[in-house]
Amino acid sequence: MVKRVLIAFLAVFLFIPASFAAETTWINDLRTLFLSNNAVIYEINMRTFAAQDINKNGIIDISEGEESGNFLNAIGRLDELKALGVNTLHVMPIMAVGKTKALGTAGSLYAAASFTELNPQLKSERSALSLEDQAIKFINEAHKRKIRVIIDLPACGSYDLYLKRPELFIKDASGQPVVPSDWTDVRILNAGTEANINKDVYNLYRDFVDYVMLLGADGIRADVAPIKPAKFWKQLIEYSRQKDPQFMWLAEASDSWTEPVSPGAVFTPYDKLLEAGFDGFYASYFKMKDWRNASELMNHIKFTNSLRNKFSEPKAVIGSFTTHDELSPVLINGEAYSNMILWLNSTLPVNGYYVDGFPTGDDYIYLWANKKARKTSTDDDYYFVHRGKIDIFNFSRQPGGKDTNLRRDFAMANSFRSFIAPLLANGKYTQLKTTNPSIFAYGLSYNKTSVLVFGNMNFRGYSEAVIKVPHYDDTLLTIPVKIDSAPVSQKGKFKVKLLPGEIQVLLVNNFEL
Repeated sequence: MVKRVLIAFLAVFLFIPASFAAETTWINDLRTLFLSNNAVIYEINMRTFAAQDINKNGIIDISEGEESGNFLNAIGRLDELKALGVNTLHVMPIMAVGKTKALGTAGSLYAAASFTELNPQLKSERSALSLEDQAIKFINEAHKRKIRVIIDLPACGSYDLYLKRPELFIKDASGQPVVPSDWTDVRILNAGTEANINKDVYNLYRDFVDYVMLLGADGIRADVAPIKPAKFWKQLIEYSRQKDPQFMWLAEASDSWTEPVSPGAVFTPYDKLLEAGFDGFYASYFKMKDWRNASELMNHIKFTNSLRNKFSEPKAVIGSFTTHDELSPVLINGEAYSNMILWLNSTLPVNGYYVDGFPTGDDYIYLWANKKARKTSTDDDYYFVHRGKIDIFNFSRQPGGKDTNLRRDFAMANSFRSFIAPLLANGKYTQLKTTNPSIFAYGLSYNKTSVLVFGNMNFRGYSEAVIKVPHYDDTLLTIPVKIDSAPVSQKGKFKVKLLPGEIQVLLVNNFEL
């Protein structure tokens, strides 16, 4: 039988905040952190991150004294994220947004009206600091807490930018700017081809790189990276690395993306983006919601692990099980699905990745969604929202939820992740054989320590299996880090009966697979 050890033992893993040392010069280490699979990335919409919804109607009524999220009030949440184990922020676009042909009453974060002007919506009027100084202060405060900052680079331009600089955009046969898929509020920038890069668009993006580096950012997440040529990215990434070799680049791209977003658009596959210099991409973990057999998850883990040796430089991926483009996990398979995502992110050789609201189980259901608005700052007078996804179109409430159990597990899992950092960076991953197609099992081993993970992808019923763990025996000290039902160990195997969607995590000392 697995040795019983009090769960209180795990308290040693939990982060205990310490007083801040005297301010020192920040030295960017994000690329090293990311490539060693030790980043815990938290995606935030600055406009909602610390929004103050006093009347609790879900909308920020600025004219009534409520305050939208901004660079300064966001600082108040940094200690919370640090305590939860977050060490990197992915900040959704912070540049000025378009107001014409817009979606939502504030304008989509990804409808860029400028690439060198900050969004005035993110300025606190309660401070005499300039908008740029407020942004710099936020990033500096994150750095004081050893939290790195990735800034989102929009893939397209707003209609406002098109009216101002039409030469930057792809045109169709009738001379009209091209709309990407169903993103009706943006138009595709013409970055050129592999043979002929468009210098005007390249310079626009180069200026963006200069700007966010001056703000103090540690890396860039490139929105819909495949719609630009590899050569375009190669030049831009090399330009940034001349300034800061640790500047990290994350491509929003997937191995399952095979077609351009619109006729006339460029399509560069994920592997060409990695060859161009990107440090990582999204892989296809977001498809787990559609996977019914454990083999689909296991095959994808095998695929992403193989990338480390495929390119001339190391590459990594994020645990993109849920992103701002995906339904809230609690709407798919409840708290159990969120828990599974959390512990997979914490025990696989990937970088952990979460959206604001995940730790407390936000379902992102807004009662006012897609209804006519009383006030608007764009030409859209409806509260446009993607159901079940974090709002990026309006002045809406701070993401939240009431799941205290998930929040506790979030902190515990990230603390455990920090504890096993050497395994995630250097460990040997081993897929374990199971007798049930709904149950996955794997292990990570390094320096006489192993982590065993068993999970049930059946979210509707119990699943039983025998899991082979070569050379395991009952004399080994085995700590149940995360279990809801007790596994039974025998020589070289475990017998499990897992609850619907249950995931188990065991720490085994003096043992390597």
